[in-house]
Amino acid sequence: MNEGTGMKDDTGMDEQAGMDEQDMNPQAGMDPQDAAAIMGQARERARRELTINRAAIFASWSLVYLLGYGVIWLSVRGQRPYMAPAGWAIALVVVLAAMAVAVTAGVTDRATSGVGGASALRRRLYGLSLVIGVGGTYVMEAALRHAGASVGVIGVFGASAPLLVSGVVVIAATADWHSWYSFGLGCWLVAVAGGSGFAGPVGVWAVDALAVGVSFLAIGAVALAANRA
Repeated sequence: MNEGTGMKDDTGMDEQAGMDEQDMNPQAGMDPQDAAAIMGQARERARRELTINRAAIFASWSLVYLLGYGVIWLSVRGQRPYMAPAGWAIALVVVLAAMAVAVTAGVTDRATSGVGGASALRRRLYGLSLVIGVGGTYVMEAALRHAGASVGVIGVFGASAPLLVSGVVVIAATADWHSWYSFGLGCWLVAVAGGSGFAGPVGVWAVDALAVGVSFLAIGAVALAANRA
């Protein structure tokens, strides 16, 4: 009787140990296909969490140009001679740009939370470079006024100079991003900034609104379709 009991106890202990091992290592009792499926799901979840929602970013910036620049164009198109955009139209662009910056920062931070080191430092430096560059254009605009530049020249500069800075920063960033489409986008922004001025102080707002706003909207739609694929 005692021997039989001992055998049962040993068997029970072995079974309990096996159950404990499975609890500690769930994949121990899985076949390779189940384990591969779980690992694949984990990788896909990590990929989604680390993927920046570019559709939201481009959609927010498209509003800055399509709506903001479009409204400025409407406010100046009847001016003969050209004077300046209406104050409320400029205020609208500032509000839309602030919202776009907030969306960009929020989406980027959410996707890259926990990712630090050199990658985080590069992101901050690119963002800081853009802020400094755009800020410098407004200082230069004041300098042009001080130097006696015409209202038309200042209008062209104010519309396109921020685009030029943004394009240069995007082109420089492709050295880290390794993205030809980002390089192409930067070149497009530079081209629009350089060429739209030929439309004059009134037409420059319309050209920038359409050339940048529509392209951003199209890129956002492509990015949204890619995320859903």
